[in-house]
Amino acid sequence: MGDNNNKNLILATVLSFLVIMVWFVLFPPPEPVVAPDPATATKTAPEGSAATPAVPGAPAAAAAGADVATAVPESPRLSIDTPELQGSISMKGARIDDLLLKKYPETLDPGSPIVRLLSPVGEEHPYYAVFGWLPVSGLAAGEVPDARTEWTIAKGTTLAPGQPVTLSWDNGKGLTFLREFQVDENYLFTVTDTVKNTGAAPAQLSPYGIVARHGLPKMQNFFVIHEGAVRRTDGTLEETRYKDVVKLDANPAEAAATEIVESTGDGWIGFTDHYWMTILVPEQGKPFTQVTKHVAQSDIYQAEVRQPAVSVAPGESITNSTRLFAGAKEWEVIRAYQNEAGIPGFIDSIDWGWFYFLTKPIFQVLHWLHGLIGNMGLAIIALTFVLKLIVLPLAYKSYVSMARMKELQPEMEAIKLRAGDDKQRLQRETLQLYKDKKVNPAAGCLPILIQIPIFFSLYKVIFVTIELRHAAFFGWLRDLSAPDTSSIYNLFGLLPWASPTPGTLMATIFIGVLPILLGITMWLQQKLNPAPADPVQQQIFAWMPWVFMFMLGGFASGLVVYWITNNLITFTQQYLIMRSHGHKPDLFGNIKSGFRKKEAVAVATVTPAPAKADAKPAPKEATPKPVAKSPPKGGGRKK
Repeated sequence: MGDNNNKNLILATVLSFLVIMVWFVLFPPPEPVVAPDPATATKTAPEGSAATPAVPGAPAAAAAGADVATAVPESPRLSIDTPELQGSISMKGARIDDLLLKKYPETLDPGSPIVRLLSPVGEEHPYYAVFGWLPVSGLAAGEVPDARTEWTIAKGTTLAPGQPVTLSWDNGKGLTFLREFQVDENYLFTVTDTVKNTGAAPAQLSPYGIVARHGLPKMQNFFVIHEGAVRRTDGTLEETRYKDVVKLDANPAEAAATEIVESTGDGWIGFTDHYWMTILVPEQGKPFTQVTKHVAQSDIYQAEVRQPAVSVAPGESITNSTRLFAGAKEWEVIRAYQNEAGIPGFIDSIDWGWFYFLTKPIFQVLHWLHGLIGNMGLAIIALTFVLKLIVLPLAYKSYVSMARMKELQPEMEAIKLRAGDDKQRLQRETLQLYKDKKVNPAAGCLPILIQIPIFFSLYKVIFVTIELRHAAFFGWLRDLSAPDTSSIYNLFGLLPWASPTPGTLMATIFIGVLPILLGITMWLQQKLNPAPADPVQQQIFAWMPWVFMFMLGGFASGLVVYWITNNLITFTQQYLIMRSHGHKPDLFGNIKSGFRKKEAVAVATVTPAPAKADAKPAPKEATPKPVAKSPPKGGGRKK
């Protein structure tokens, strides 16, 4: 291949290398999750303050409450049992504070406990949803239910799909409060509050819902993942990390760092983790207030929905309904809630990233292929074929241009001889040759440039979507969202000791099977063309596959499977296109040539140059005299 073609390939390779380097800087491997100090994990609010969330609009009421760190877990509870969930509702406060996800174990180890999403106060990382009424006119704080109200069961025994339960509480002053809980077969609760006024005076109340988290949860701390508050307000999505919630402006009326946003009737708010989330969804089409806050005194993060005040006349009743999503961020389920349950923009609660316009369709195709094939690894391979098919016209033009560049090499050499040291003439005639032959020398970079956004988008899909969590391929590849667990360190499992921990230096050095295959496929793709004549270019090409092999060894194994497949497809495409233009790649010859050059370099460094045939031998034990060399016939080579 000629110099210009080699420069294109080097430019494309350097671009890829820079992309990977930038990726490592922006998205470093996630730090291992470290369990919090047990001494501080269950720390409750300071003495004299509340371990319950702040009542909206009434910070004094929160500060005056008693510590319920032990009272909540010991209070009577109402069981929750669905195909996806198990847990209970505390009768104190009627709060949903005990929820586990049945089909999601914490790890792949046998006997691993299932994921706990919500936890009551008094346990590690309390996390729960609570609902209530704020007194507006004619009522005192203790005359409406809040997080410490003792409810009684009016109807039902166990909350299950098609089996709602109803709780009741009478304030003793003419108001009866009923709270009905419903749950579907997935993760959506519906909480319906009814207020009956049997007294003689009207009452004004304002309904609210709160999702509260005590302290920072266990997090991935990975740039590519959003962990924190998330909300949609009238068509606009807003994500706020926990560290930024703490930095919100202090609001004296709320006694907390607070952000208050008014919605005209479209939206939801809550907290999202890597794979799980808890979201409040008020009645759509009606105005409401969204609140994000951090109560520093008790280190509680809150997401709130506040609805306008309503008036209950004597002898009448009012009803308010709020939905709560608490579960896994399954694409199919969330899409159904958006399209069928009337939660606008709910699919965007999954963090699709900067390239969402690519990430969303890529995931949809991958999800469809997985349903068709039944194996996520094979689905990734099939997706690679689909993506390569889509970009085939552009890639074909690129490979054709590279093949035609090879055809122009004799004319390029002739231009170099004519131009000599005149660089301007060389450039001018070269550009004219490209124009006459309709060849674009930069076309060789196009396949790499196309791969960059696809690579980012697929990485986001593999790392963020729960469908890839613990998704198996074959053999030892039991989690395509995690790095390859095999390692040279224990000879890929043949030796009786464990592989290095992912993310460590040892794991980077002692890579697994997939990274090695990646390096080999890149090397083979490189060998379709002869090595460039420039020694510097030769060194870049020689090292690049193996540098990439180690750099990508810590990436998700699903992404490495994609890259290996992509390399093999690209190799096949380029081979066939080059043959169709009359240039059969000498793959084995190029490989042998690479080894011969290495041997030649090695010999040259240890073997002295032979003496010329016409040179007279020097006398023994005498220093030879220098021999004057005549210039070769036809003039010397220009330097």
